[in-house]
Amino acid sequence: MQLDQTWRDMIAGRDYALPTVHLLGELAAVTVLIASNLKQPGRLTFQLRGAGSVDRLVMDCDEQLHLRGMAHEAAKVEDGPLTGLLGTGFLTLTLDAPDMRQPYQSQVPLAGDSLAAVFEHYLAQSEQQPARLWLASDSRRAAGLFLQTLPQAAQRDPDGWNRVQALADTLQPSELLQLNSVELLSRVFPEEDVRVYDPRPVIWHCPENWDKVSTMLRSIGREECEAILHEVGEIHVHDDICNRDYRLSAADVVKLFDH
Repeated sequence: MQLDQTWRDMIAGRDYALPTVHLLGELAAVTVLIASNLKQPGRLTFQLRGAGSVDRLVMDCDEQLHLRGMAHEAAKVEDGPLTGLLGTGFLTLTLDAPDMRQPYQSQVPLAGDSLAAVFEHYLAQSEQQPARLWLASDSRRAAGLFLQTLPQAAQRDPDGWNRVQALADTLQPSELLQLNSVELLSRVFPEEDVRVYDPRPVIWHCPENWDKVSTMLRSIGREECEAILHEVGEIHVHDDICNRDYRLSAADVVKLFDH
């Protein structure tokens, strides 16, 4: 799986440090890989929180593969191991679907020296099926390879899981980023029976949402909004996950509360 323009759209104007770009790109790739298996309408959200220089990563995706995400840098970010960048923390999954009374949520500690290892640990806890991940990203592309056993696979091919893991372990990050999917699978699994399905488009989906901003401002009340206007002359709301700015003048606030 590879993200090109979608990934570039997501980080445009963000000015993240390169290690942050790598982490967020890998999170985008693994989120799409997992969300692509959603069988019904719903939104899957992964959030990684830690005590490191990158203290928060968020990525969500729905069954139509509408993707959005962001990172928060708590301090100057320098290249180093995952444990240094994120520190001690947790990976939280939230699944929200129309037919659910409330969103499903699960959480595991951050365990592993790479984002792939963190998610392998999570999948082992939640899916109880062996799974492996290979992830890579730069400022142009985010990519991932996801392997997971199917029920009764061991009965049909007892050595299959060990064999495909060994083959995939020869994969280099540069190959994930440079080869298209067919070339990659042919290179990694030259003697395996590989079937390739039609690709599905992934879209960075972060439209303006004035209704959400209006609802939030109404919730804090007219008095508080007018106090902000008196102090700074306008109300400025920044949407972190979509990197959008919303600005309201005194006249806008009057319209907001008088309609």
